[in-house]
Amino acid sequence: MHSGLGLAEPDFPPPGTFISSIKESCRTVTAAAHIKVEDAAIRRLLESPSFRSSFHRVSGSHGLAFPLKFPSILSELNFLSVLSLLNFASGYRVPLHEQTGRGAWDNIRAFTFSLYLSSATGQGDLLSAKGMKTISEQQVTQHMGVTIHVERPHEKIPGVTVGELGGPIYELVKLISSTLTETGQILDASGYSELGGFVLESLKEGAKANPSASLGIVLERLVRAIPAFRDMTVVNGKPVYCFKKALFLIHAVKIRFGSASSPPFPIPSTIQAPVFTDNVLPSLLVHLGVLDLTGTTSHGLQKLFPGAESEDKINALLALLPEASQMVAQDTKKTPPKDGPVLTKEQAYVLRAAAVHACEKIVEYARGNGQIFSEEQTWLKDITLPELDIWLWAVAKDRPDYRQLERFVLRGTVFF
Repeated sequence: MHSGLGLAEPDFPPPGTFISSIKESCRTVTAAAHIKVEDAAIRRLLESPSFRSSFHRVSGSHGLAFPLKFPSILSELNFLSVLSLLNFASGYRVPLHEQTGRGAWDNIRAFTFSLYLSSATGQGDLLSAKGMKTISEQQVTQHMGVTIHVERPHEKIPGVTVGELGGPIYELVKLISSTLTETGQILDASGYSELGGFVLESLKEGAKANPSASLGIVLERLVRAIPAFRDMTVVNGKPVYCFKKALFLIHAVKIRFGSASSPPFPIPSTIQAPVFTDNVLPSLLVHLGVLDLTGTTSHGLQKLFPGAESEDKINALLALLPEASQMVAQDTKKTPPKDGPVLTKEQAYVLRAAAVHACEKIVEYARGNGQIFSEEQTWLKDITLPELDIWLWAVAKDRPDYRQLERFVLRGTVFF
């Protein structure tokens, strides 16, 4: 069901190779598309005033602190698991802003809060496997606080409009409800009362292995069991693996529970986890001059972000934000975003894969070239992939000029 959008779904990677297959497949597709990631562009980013002044402040802005009181550790793990399962909707950012004034992530968070709070007040546990498998489109609409009707002129009576089901938000509601029902059915049929229980069992399974292999084992269990985690496709006959939401879920567990002196359950190290690639990371890496699309020869990629390769534009984005611009930052936050280029599924996978590969190269460069940084910059050699991911995701909202940068759009997907 979730392969969708017309591209073939590849076989799973061989057992024990899920992490390496992400990195290798993304490197291969980036090279095949002639997308360049040059050392000079990486160094320019790492040494830029924008990166150095914001990295420590922004890379902790993960959006995973919740104003909820959970009755148990498992209840919180389940909430986090369902939130990660639903961490998509980026292609609906503009219509969501128009209806709710919030972007995709904030809407998905608010929706999951609403499911949790209604369950806590005895209205049936919509975060349980049984609740998920029976949830209706009407319930999803109600908990999201959105409208799924569009107005159209009456066929026979001039000046009269009629409402009918349709439009992008209705499309999103259907994606959310089908993801919940499908996942609930699988969990229930497999004897799990909620997704958190399955995640807990997967974490324990991962702990039985060598620590260097445990992340891959947890990831493999999640992806094999749940179709909405099978974020993979075939481009030009080659498999591309991203598994964004499953990786995000494991890292979210690490952020939320991993800092305790004795975590409540085993948690694998995520330092080597590939980035959680969506539409923000590749789009921003293009605008910041790290992903160079000018030499691409396939998929029409070189035309997607006109003018993004301008040195003047890149240098302005990598400089400190002028103080005058900071004054208007608050007003810009209220301005609804505009959609960037609308992509095919294949284009989106190629760019998302390129972001995974570019982030690997950025961290590799920072670690391997510690000697070229000044004394105040020695921290650069210790940056991790998840920190870089969160910086890119959070800095995109941090500056008014970054918020106005176009992000590509793909609708009809449950993967980002």
